Amino acid sequence: MSLWSRISEAIAALASGESLSAVFDRLRTPPERSVAFTIAVIALSAKMAKADGLVTPDEVTAFREVFHIAPQDEPGAARVFNLARQDVAGFEEYAARIQAMFRDDRETLSVLLEGLFHIAMADGVYHPNEDRFLERVAEIFGLDERSFRTMRSRFAGDAACDPYAVLGVSADAPMDEIRGVWRKLVRETHPDRMLARGVPQEAIRLAEKRMADINRAWEEISEDRAHAHSHV
Repeated sequence: MSLWSRISEAIAALASGESLSAVFDRLRTPPERSVAFTIAVIALSAKMAKADGLVTPDEVTAFREVFHIAPQDEPGAARVFNLARQDVAGFEEYAARIQAMFRDDRETLSVLLEGLFHIAMADGVYHPNEDRFLERVAEIFGLDERSFRTMRSRFAGDAACDPYAVLGVSADAPMDEIRGVWRKLVRETHPDRMLARGVPQEAIRLAEKRMADINRAWEEISEDRAHAHSHV
């Protein structure tokens, strides 16, 4: 049974009157957790869409870049989105339920937050309400402030010009320390490791993008340090 077929089953439960929160409670273990992960991204995206007041075509396109949605599954995805947007439960409740589900898996929570950043930035504007929304979600997920700032730099700041921000290290950190951080990030972000934790295949592209950003940052820092050393 495909991911979206299983999501459709969850939607059937919603149609019978169950809340999205109750459906989450039944999706705590693999492989069902991949269903919960996908629904969580849709639900939190819907809540975030309310934060800046509108859903743009770019944001819809960005969502489809994260999740391949077959034409026959689009009505189901749209239904989950609309149910979440209209649900009386606040986004904090959704975020808390996802945190409880993945409490021992910080990297999966980070990937989910990156998916939200990707969607938020699709229209080229980082709205202050989106910033407050994402900062609060990060807090509920238990991600520290430095991790959030690093992620925001990558997606909404000038991280393209600051490889140190991508790795989350100080510009004056010793090379050995930076190398250690880089290796740790590569281990944590490896697609095989993500798949082993039950993250949906569709979300692996976010991990691959992060891996590319991490390696590019390391290469830039290495080249800059080697160049600086050669001129000493």
